Amino acid sequence: MKILRTLTKAARNTRDFFAAERVALAPFAKDLRNYTVPKFRQDAWAAANVTVLALAQGIAFAAIAGLPVVYGITCAAVAAFVAPLFAGSRHTVLGPTNATAFMLFSFFSVNPALVGRWGELIPLLVLMVGLMATVGALFRVADLLQYVSRSVLVGYISGAAVLIVANQLKPFLGLSGYVSAEASSTFAGLLWGLAQALPHTQWVSVLVGAATLLIYAALRRWRPSWPAFGVALLISSAIFGTLIRAGVAPFKGAQTFVTFGFHDLMPRAPHLLRAEIFADISALLSIAFATAFLASLENTLMAKTLASKTGDRADVNQDMLAVGMANLATAFAGGMPASGSLTRSMLNHDSGARTRFSSLLAGIYTMAAALLIAASVGWGFPLIDFVPKAGLAALVIALSFSLFNVRHIRICLRSTSDDAAVLVITFLATLLAPLHVAIFIGVAISITLFLRKASRPFLIEYEFSEAGELREMGEKRTRPIPAISIVHVEGDLFFGAAELFRTQIQRTVSDPAIQVIILRLKNARHLDATSVMALEDLILFMRKKGLHLIVSGATREVYRVLKKSGILVTLQAGCDRSAGESNIFLTNPRNPNLSTRAALKRAQQLLGTEKADIRIFYDPSHQKNPSA
Repeated sequence: MKILRTLTKAARNTRDFFAAERVALAPFAKDLRNYTVPKFRQDAWAAANVTVLALAQGIAFAAIAGLPVVYGITCAAVAAFVAPLFAGSRHTVLGPTNATAFMLFSFFSVNPALVGRWGELIPLLVLMVGLMATVGALFRVADLLQYVSRSVLVGYISGAAVLIVANQLKPFLGLSGYVSAEASSTFAGLLWGLAQALPHTQWVSVLVGAATLLIYAALRRWRPSWPAFGVALLISSAIFGTLIRAGVAPFKGAQTFVTFGFHDLMPRAPHLLRAEIFADISALLSIAFATAFLASLENTLMAKTLASKTGDRADVNQDMLAVGMANLATAFAGGMPASGSLTRSMLNHDSGARTRFSSLLAGIYTMAAALLIAASVGWGFPLIDFVPKAGLAALVIALSFSLFNVRHIRICLRSTSDDAAVLVITFLATLLAPLHVAIFIGVAISITLFLRKASRPFLIEYEFSEAGELREMGEKRTRPIPAISIVHVEGDLFFGAAELFRTQIQRTVSDPAIQVIILRLKNARHLDATSVMALEDLILFMRKKGLHLIVSGATREVYRVLKKSGILVTLQAGCDRSAGESNIFLTNPRNPNLSTRAALKRAQQLLGTEKADIRIFYDPSHQKNPSA
């Protein structure tokens, strides 16, 4: 029966957990009921702008990841279509992003044995990312992302931007065939490889890239409302792609991308029923977890940024569910991992999108464009074959420089030394370690520094003043009762603070005059198993020395933890409970000092004296409390 009650209670707690702030499985239904033709017109226009940028970035981010371009375009279409059905933000647009794309490149560059198995590994990887994000949303893990220091993301994005710029210099300078994949696996190796290959620079590639950059800058200057990235790539492809395809000197032989066909757009569901599936899952587990973490973090920050502009409330767990469902859909469609795109989402907002359906329409437009591209192969006019690699590399470099947020970097470096340390360490980690490892190095450093600050409870010795009020002990005042020390504990007493708490109390006990310590735990918070065991060790340590420990001002939460853990029995050892003796006194919300007064009387009883005059401050509007 006891086991049955335990299982029933666990089931009830699980039900209550999921009932509180649970994610909605169809948040789009409310928007659909209130959808109007004017809203559709604005959404359709915004979606057209987003589509131009999504196509260009889909090609770019697939190239960054080292994947065929079809993976980027498929992801941009499917994620944009599926995500708004589950998202909390109405302007969110999901798809491939810079950071996640380069994380893929970084992982496969240090695992060359996995390169070339895209058809098997990428769908499996995206499926794992989708499952992790979906389960995380159901368990409200996104709430924990607020504890990741912003300095981590600033340092990570800045480091990733440096890596992307360095890597894209190969196609920009026409050196792709001169820098080996082994050299590109590390930042130092990449720089050394580029330095050695510089004599082989293809000046035609530099010309194409530089001209594309000028077009991009001109559009940003004179047409700021246009999707400059996408339009610049279209213009560059129309001019230089045509010259390259026509074989006009000196552009003949310049590198372009390869157009995909209809067979490349066929769904590629993860092939799970194969002998090496568990080995592949093991190999991809770290990159899948890192990608899910980064995608959810990016999406959370993006949703909050948009919410600050629109006045909407950001629902981070709902948005995390959108990341999970978008990746699950992309896994079966044959795309790369999807994350929240700040550039496409901001363009969606700035283009006047009214509802979440603008992203859905952008997904439809992008898939229609993908079908058009595939059809162009049969027409003998393959569209992607006109996209010059040097031109796209130049645009990616320009986009990467925009990732350096100088204002945020300055804030992180100047705010506190901890923020500066997190930023610098995370930045260096991105340059020295694989990106799926670097992100967690930054998170670990951030959490470590936070715990170091949080694990320092304030222990202050108190005394009663002549007016009966508790006050801090002055350096020149002696204790009213030399044998009794009243120690006020302020702050968190979780596992990180337990050892420091015990050490400080033991240092107080080293005073030979002290025989009783009264711990005021009114403002102590978050007791856990480690802090409770430290308290038990302290009680036993004092008992061996013939000393006593009394707890006063304990809240109901503290009392409940002590009772459930069994430490209450240790604390109350030696008390005659039938006579009303106790070593723990609960706080009185109406007069918090009453518990300390009772603890002092108990301390005097243990010392066998009542010579001290103990006064306690009380509110005259309530019943008077006698002095003792």
